[in-house]
Amino acid sequence: MIDCHKCKYYYVTWDKKFPHGCRAMNFKSLHFPSIVVQNSTLGEDCLLFKKKEKKDQINDE
Repeated sequence: MIDCHKCKYYYVTWDKKFPHGCRAMNFKSLHFPSIVVQNSTLGEDCLLFKKKEKKDQINDE
């Protein structure tokens, strides 16, 4: 199963009724977007998942 926390399109909304959002598909949901996608597509994983890029860390040396 896809972990939405690792997707660059996932975001947490301010809406208490729909706290999880997907920018790629432009929707908010009570459940994680990957679960909504699986339920809507009869078990298929999200095809728009893109792994978040890690930000460069600055080391003070």
